[in-house]
Amino acid sequence: MISAIHESPVGKLTLTSNGAAITAIEFDNPRHPLSTQPRGEDKIIDAARRQLDQYFAGKRCEFDLPLATQGTAFQQSVWAALQTIPYGATRSYGQQAAAIGKPAAVRAVGLANGRNPISIVIPCHRVIGANGSLTGYGGGVERKKLLLDLEQGQSLIR
Repeated sequence: MISAIHESPVGKLTLTSNGAAITAIEFDNPRHPLSTQPRGEDKIIDAARRQLDQYFAGKRCEFDLPLATQGTAFQQSVWAALQTIPYGATRSYGQQAAAIGKPAAVRAVGLANGRNPISIVIPCHRVIGANGSLTGYGGGVERKKLLLDLEQGQSLIR
């Protein structure tokens, strides 16, 4: 496993690769420890850098990267469902719970979203409160707003 820092319009991102897939994309956020993997580059990290830059430039709506997440079967189902939310769309936590066939598991869905290891590419930022509020986000609510604004065609430059 190796990791690399990627400068982005929403701050530094740590990209982690196992050589065959992206295993994590983490925000530089004091609430979550950054990857302790040795720094380096590989073709997977290079592809992730390119695709993230295209996304932030408004030129990419879907990511085409090999991903390797580690989590419980429930977490995996939540993260898979996140990847079905279209670019520019949002879904409530209740809708997300229903999408995985567990409509009563709204809080568990929220917890699984919070443990999403591959931010942005697995778009947990697209899940919002039932009333449309921008509830919690591992990268912070301000970053969540920036990502949603980007997907609505707004510039990230403020």
